[in-house]
Amino acid sequence: MRDGFVSHRAFVSVVVSQPPLTSYRSERGNGDLLQRAPCLAHHQIQFGVRSFFFHSPPGVDESVMASDFRLKESLPDLTEQIVATYTADDAINHLGHCPLPSYEAVVRILLDLKDILYPGYRRNTNLHAGNIRYHVGGLIDSLHDQLTVQIGRALRHEQRVKDQQTDCIDEIDFEAKGQAMTIELLKRITKLRKTLATDVEAAFAGDPACQTTDEIVFCYPGFEAITVYRIAHELVELGVPFIPRMMTEWAHQQTGIDIHPGATIGDYFFIDHGTGVVIGETCEIGEHVKLYQGVTLGAVSFPTDADGTLIRGQKRHPTIEDNVVVYANATILGGRTIIGHDSVIGSSVWLTRSVSPGTTVLVETPQLRVRGSEGAKDDLAPELNYQI
Repeated sequence: MRDGFVSHRAFVSVVVSQPPLTSYRSERGNGDLLQRAPCLAHHQIQFGVRSFFFHSPPGVDESVMASDFRLKESLPDLTEQIVATYTADDAINHLGHCPLPSYEAVVRILLDLKDILYPGYRRNTNLHAGNIRYHVGGLIDSLHDQLTVQIGRALRHEQRVKDQQTDCIDEIDFEAKGQAMTIELLKRITKLRKTLATDVEAAFAGDPACQTTDEIVFCYPGFEAITVYRIAHELVELGVPFIPRMMTEWAHQQTGIDIHPGATIGDYFFIDHGTGVVIGETCEIGEHVKLYQGVTLGAVSFPTDADGTLIRGQKRHPTIEDNVVVYANATILGGRTIIGHDSVIGSSVWLTRSVSPGTTVLVETPQLRVRGSEGAKDDLAPELNYQI
């Protein structure tokens, strides 16, 4: 056919039966006869031809078959054109330097850490008192080796960037530093479990739809994002570069929740539903704080120097004190903005100034027009029930 090309592929299927030799029509419907015949071990093998039709892709001459190797003659030139951009666009290349931390290795590290933090919930559900020590011991040993290498790579790359060097730095034993940081992180796992237990407690207490705490660990994207954040934040406190952000951005991809690892968040933290929540780098959150989906704790502006370059390291994000609830799609901005303890910020509120303790902030209820049967009221009474 001329509007595409046809590829014929043979297929084989084993039929465990022994009918006599017969002939039948092929599934192509073109009159070809196929035969079934007995073979070794009294099994029968059915041979046939199935047609798959592939239309030529856009921009390709339909008269040219895929087996025409003349099309490949242009590939060396295309390769040279692409490689030439690696010199012009140096900001998105990493060539000729020491290796960066491996994204795949960092994800494996996260999965191993979560297996230790939540034994029996993740990849190995057949754990008990008789094998838990072997399970955790193997994970700890593996994590030691993986983290030592990846943290060493991150430290070496950070130093190379600071020194504006193009070659590897061998004068400093970055792997030894990485090992020391790894041991310190592993020591903090006990504290991490205690903190995460408070987050589970807050989620269970704050969500009437939750039946058991198992449901939180298994299912809640907010708890998943908080778990990864708390691991990454420990690495930030230890001075590990790059890897904490790799971890939280992986969680961002998985859950739709963006928590910068540099943020400071107290115990009993709960994100309900979660999608679209953003928590900035310099945000400070107290204990017993609850956020709903779409909440942004962001920066109102970015300070710059005389040359227009961003000034980094300043507090840009708000402070949320203890026992605060922030409902869906609220936006709270600015490093000087403080939400006082025991406050409630209603849905869709936009705040760029501080709020005193014990304050409730609501958007003025818009007037609604209802079109219905004759005699129906034109507006609805406002309801102040924000429970979702």
